[in-house]
Amino acid sequence: MLADLTSVTPVVRFPVGILAAVVAVGIMDLAMARIPEGTTPPFVAASVLTERTIHEAPARLATTVHYLAGLGTGALFVYLSLLSESLIGASSWLSVAVTGVGLYTLMVGFFLVVPLPRAIGLGSTRRANTARGWAVAAAVYVAVLVPVSTGLTLLFV
Repeated sequence: MLADLTSVTPVVRFPVGILAAVVAVGIMDLAMARIPEGTTPPFVAASVLTERTIHEAPARLATTVHYLAGLGTGALFVYLSLLSESLIGASSWLSVAVTGVGLYTLMVGFFLVVPLPRAIGLGSTRRANTARGWAVAAAVYVAVLVPVSTGLTLLFV
């Protein structure tokens, strides 16, 4: 069944990945609201972009960056899926799992290495809590994105 994913053209798969990302970001937002420092990551990005403290960073920019990154990550999932399928030889549970784990690693790794250390106005304790919150929120995102994107793509087989 998953082997049929490779028959779906990327022209279909990319929009499906972005649509799945809309669902994943929505669920992620629900999780972020319940996690200590869960709503801080978008303000970390806005802080870095504006060179202001996270408390002074514009909320609109934080929201915009958060949603654009979420949608872009849906497209990245499709790209990584295509790459994984080409390396493994076909789509399978293994290629889907490898892609999901790879995406999660990239999401968390990028946040921990690029914006979080550059954010202004976060003490070390709050920075660690924000990192943990982001790891949980990213896990929720990937846990929703992977099956939704894969399932919706299979509808086009």
